[in-house]
Amino acid sequence: MQRDRNADVTPTQAGTPALRRRATVRARCGSGLLASAVLAAAVSLATALPVSPAAAAPTHAPLRVCADPDNLPFSSAQGSVRGISLDIAQLVADALGRPLEPVWTVAIFGKRTLRTTLLAGQCDAFVGLPETTDFMGKRLIYSQPLFTMGYALALPAGQDVRNVAELDGKRVGVQFGTPPQSLLAGRPAVTPVTFMDPGAAIAALDRGELDAAFVWGPVAGYLTSTTLASRFHVVPVAAPVAGMDMQWSVGIGFARGQTALRDEVDHALTGLGEAIGQVAHRYGVPMQAPVSFAAARDARFILAAASSDDLVTMEQFAMGEQLAMARPSGKLDLENIGIDASAGRSIFNSTCAHCHGPNGEQAVTRINLRLLKHRYGEKMDEVYMTTVTHGRPSKGMPNWSGILSADDFAKIAAFLHAVQQTD
Repeated sequence: MQRDRNADVTPTQAGTPALRRRATVRARCGSGLLASAVLAAAVSLATALPVSPAAAAPTHAPLRVCADPDNLPFSSAQGSVRGISLDIAQLVADALGRPLEPVWTVAIFGKRTLRTTLLAGQCDAFVGLPETTDFMGKRLIYSQPLFTMGYALALPAGQDVRNVAELDGKRVGVQFGTPPQSLLAGRPAVTPVTFMDPGAAIAALDRGELDAAFVWGPVAGYLTSTTLASRFHVVPVAAPVAGMDMQWSVGIGFARGQTALRDEVDHALTGLGEAIGQVAHRYGVPMQAPVSFAAARDARFILAAASSDDLVTMEQFAMGEQLAMARPSGKLDLENIGIDASAGRSIFNSTCAHCHGPNGEQAVTRINLRLLKHRYGEKMDEVYMTTVTHGRPSKGMPNWSGILSADDFAKIAAFLHAVQQTD
């Protein structure tokens, strides 16, 4: 599943194994949570004795659960390994005394998948949706949380990383258009190597081409535990920057109006904590608490490769302290527009291209910055400055205030003006 929770086609975030390259659209820019299904870190349910599959004979209509037929470790229609989502769905169905009926659907199309399946009444539930109102608004309701899922570092056994500074001098695999790529983009001492899916990064790590892989945690955990003889361990990472999500709470999603079914499922889940934890362990889901890069007091870090001599400690950045570098006022220095487009292009390509494409050209219309003039007209500069100085966390866009200077913002704006499409 990153990470673009609001896109019809998703990241990041971000959630397919090595045998599929569809992870590119599942984990972009901090969000692709839908297709990732149920993922990482700590089970938050109350633990009790698990309900036995034989505890209740099915006497009700099937529990129809949407699932991707080819998306291990989350779900699969082939073989005996059904995946995390379906194994959890089976536990819930057994507890309700209902047979489980998978409704197979390719889950790479984000909101569109939900609109045509869950919200259209084709299935009753979708296991592993992000528990956040900015995903589908009030159209969805959620069960109590199942897991916290997110990005993680895959490291050789016996090695640990406590903060981002300990990645200096290392070759680190990242997924294209994800928060980890953004985090490392402006740290010159790290050599980031970009991959289109997490499985490819894990394979490169196994071949010795990388020192670490900073990718979608559940996929990394599954691959390292099932195919690599546990030669590596996977550690979840907490976000060091406000608005740059690294971990998300997920639950079981239902269409609005299905409150009775949601309440039944919640009641069943209160007795399934231990069994769900066993499912997570079986698929190698990383269960430890995330490493918090923001807690590293001595590590110095700058997110963007901008023309500034100021470095920001992660602790300062996380706490939002006032920084020595100039902060933008929210208005552009219009005298710079059109004057230094080449410098703006350099800053843009080292800072923004991982999500918005090289030179601002992106196949996804929604984030193609060459269409800003067409979309916003005379308000282009106002929208631009508001976005870069306040961020849009729900869409994976961080706040760049305190990282880029007012002069940097003006140079980038000059570059964007120079590349606007007119037709």
